[in-house]
This record gives sequence, C-alpha cells and structure tokens, in this order.
Amino acid sequence: MSSLTFKPRQRGGKWPTRLAWLAVILLIVAALLMGGAGPAYRLDLVSLSTSFSWLRQGAHLVIGAGAVALVALVVAMLCRRWRVALVGTLVIIAGASMVALPAQLMQLARSVPPIHDITTDLENPPAFEALVTAREAAPNAVAYPGEATARQQRAGYPRLGPLTLDATLGEVRAAAEATAREQGWEIAAVEPTRIEATATTRWFGFRDDVVIRLTETDDGVRVDMRSASRVGKSDLGTNAARIQAYLEALERRAGH
Repeated sequence: MSSLTFKPRQRGGKWPTRLAWLAVILLIVAALLMGGAGPAYRLDLVSLSTSFSWLRQGAHLVIGAGAVALVALVVAMLCRRWRVALVGTLVIIAGASMVALPAQLMQLARSVPPIHDITTDLENPPAFEALVTAREAAPNAVAYPGEATARQQRAGYPRLGPLTLDATLGEVRAAAEATAREQGWEIAAVEPTRIEATATTRWFGFRDDVVIRLTETDDGVRVDMRSASRVGKSDLGTNAARIQAYLEALERRAGH
C-alpha cells in the first residue's frame, strides 16, 4: 500500500500571499507611471498635463500599494508567514522612497516664489535676441514679465545679484563661454558683450533659455544673467539655482 503525504495548510491560507502580490503589482504600475512621465513628455508622446496626471496617479497608487503592503505585513506576522512579511516590508520601504521626491517637490513649490523668469538685473533685465523665435513659439513670454515678478524675486532670492570680475572683456567673455559649454548648454549666440544659450532639464526635457550680458565698468566687467523657462508658471527654483551655480563656476574659472 502506498501512503500519501499531505502538506500542512499554511496559516492564513492564500490571503497573505495574495495581498503581498497585489501590493507588488500596484507598486510596479506606479513606478512605470511615475518613471515614464518625464521621458514620455520629452519624446512628445504625451502632453505636459498628461505627464503630470501620470505623476499624480502614480503617487496615489504608491499610497495604495503601501496600505495593502501594511495589511499584508500585519496579517503575515500574525500568521507567522515571514517571507510574506518581508515582501510587505520591502514594498513599504520602496513606496516611501518613491513618494519622497514628489513630496520634496511639493515642499519646494511652497517655499519658492511661483515665477519662471529670473535675472540678476531687475531694473534692466538682459533681453533675448538670438532666441526670440524659439521663445515666441513657446507659451511663456519673450520679454521680462515686469515688476510683479521682480517683487517676488526680491522676496524669494534676495541675495541673487550680478558678478563683477577684475579682468578684460575678452578674458571674461572667453571664460563665460567656456563655463556655459561646461554646463552642457546649447549655445545659440556668442557676441562681444553677450551669450545666449539653452539649458535642457534631464527628466522632462524642459528647455530654459539663458542670456549672459557683459558690461565694462570702472571695477572690471560686470556679468548679468537671465534664465527663463519656456513653459510653466513656477520653475521650482531651477532658474535661480542655475544662475547661482553658473556665476560661482565662472568666478572660479576667471580666478585661475
């Protein structure tokens, strides 16, 4: 006679495993939505509003995945299903890391002024010339927005200002062009007293235009700069950070 060996039924049955798998699937879908939002817009596959919707939907799915994973974790621990508990824990950790960036962006949006055109000279902002056509085809204006934007910049970035270098105009222009190329910007024009270029963000591929103006003074050469987004109301501080980083890099290069 043959004997049959029955595998003991696991505590909790299939529900802990099913909950863990549901959490994993929700997390994967969320990662695809959030990770693909930027590249899809950059490749002109979807509109900007659709890509932002993907980000929101992905964030909601992450929260859902975390909730399901938490339930799976609790059930698994009560049933002593340690592998399922591990999966639930990993999903919660991964979900927390995925929502960290959107949460930081939301916090940043609340901490900076909702403007997209930044300059070191609020009285006489450098004007675009070579990039006029490109900017006319974009939603945001070519001309500087005016006093309302200047007032918000003063409040949000009070330390942002021009840089004066003790060097000849030719030396500063060469250093300014080299620094712009070092940033990876697409150079549109290099003239005796001005440089225009376009910077492209990595994830969404947003194109922000830059104009650098050089003015000879009694103290040396004054470097003014303007960085303006082509789309969007708020730049989340990107243009101000770009100007600050560029001027610091230029000062280091010119000082050598």
